[in-house]
Amino acid sequence: MNIDFTTNNRIGYITLNRPDKRNALSFELIRELKETFTKAEKDDAVKVIVLRANGDVFCSGADLAYLQQLQGFSYEENLEDSNHLKELFLQIYTLQKVVIAQVQGHALAGGCGLATVCDFAFSVPEAKFGYTEVKIGFIPAIVMVFLLRKIGEARAKQLLLSGDPVKAEDALQLGLINKVVSKEKLEGEVQTFAQSLITTNSAHAMMLTKQMIAQVQSMTLEESLTFAASMNAQARASSDCKRGIASFLSKEKITW
Repeated sequence: MNIDFTTNNRIGYITLNRPDKRNALSFELIRELKETFTKAEKDDAVKVIVLRANGDVFCSGADLAYLQQLQGFSYEENLEDSNHLKELFLQIYTLQKVVIAQVQGHALAGGCGLATVCDFAFSVPEAKFGYTEVKIGFIPAIVMVFLLRKIGEARAKQLLLSGDPVKAEDALQLGLINKVVSKEKLEGEVQTFAQSLITTNSAHAMMLTKQMIAQVQSMTLEESLTFAASMNAQARASSDCKRGIASFLSKEKITW
């Protein structure tokens, strides 16, 4: 298995476990990630998911042996393979549960894409982030769609067209990641943040909010507002909202 999955205190930990290959993305690793995210999403004992990795590198992108195989692929085979990665990125981006990337080392090319599609990313100062595809005549096609949404065109161009990796602090300034934490404190900081989401926020409300963020950006103003009003009405009818409002009005602390 290229993936480890464990749960603890309502956190599901999905761990890339190919340290000898710098956790590089192979067809099998992507397949296992898709299966594990599906498992975590359906697990009632899991409220927040942490994506992390064993070894010195978070993820170095495509496996070299895998890249060699691609040279002999037909267009149809390449399209099928591209869709395989697209499905993973879209799955994480639209997952019903919050996903936090715990980046303990370099995240490059497809590995940077993995961190990009997570809802939050915490990184050590030593990690570098970059989309290096243009340097080998390739393009960061799939992650581009998500990166433009996340940090905007000007900043995305800086990363995608230069292909130059940036330090964690620069990635933070660009809006690519959320926090830079020392290696010794990384795991604890991620756990503390995850537990904060778990105990103070409604899972249903976070799910609906994440769903809206994914959908409204492609709508017209009128469409987005109509959708927002509908989601607002839907949320009001939920048991979580009724419970939350009742607790607020009675000044009782609520623990989700």
